[in-house]
Amino acid sequence: MLKLLTTLAFITGATVTMAETKIAQVVEIATFELADGVTHDAFAIVDAQVEADHVSQQPGFVSRETGATATGWIAIVHWESAEAAQASMDSFGSAPAAAEFMGMMDVSTMAMTRYALNK
Repeated sequence: MLKLLTTLAFITGATVTMAETKIAQVVEIATFELADGVTHDAFAIVDAQVEADHVSQQPGFVSRETGATATGWIAIVHWESAEAAQASMDSFGSAPAAAEFMGMMDVSTMAMTRYALNK
């Protein structure tokens, strides 16, 4: 499965980070558009940095995928619990890479929803 996801990520340009020993109970889906003048390539670098330096280091993190279309981005994050997802969100504003990440997106277009997974 990881090989398939990695291959798909390579083909689509998405990122995939997985912690194989954790089981996701919650999925968080965020969609947004980039700010005017921000290129896909420039944002992809900052997005990868936020994932590596902050999101994937949070307690309860399971995996994260991102992808883009011509008009927007999606980030899908799997968490062990709703509490872990909320704690990560609460800490995001003070993360060193968060300011640049948020500055490159059109925050007025952002929508985020959490779902409890059926197991």
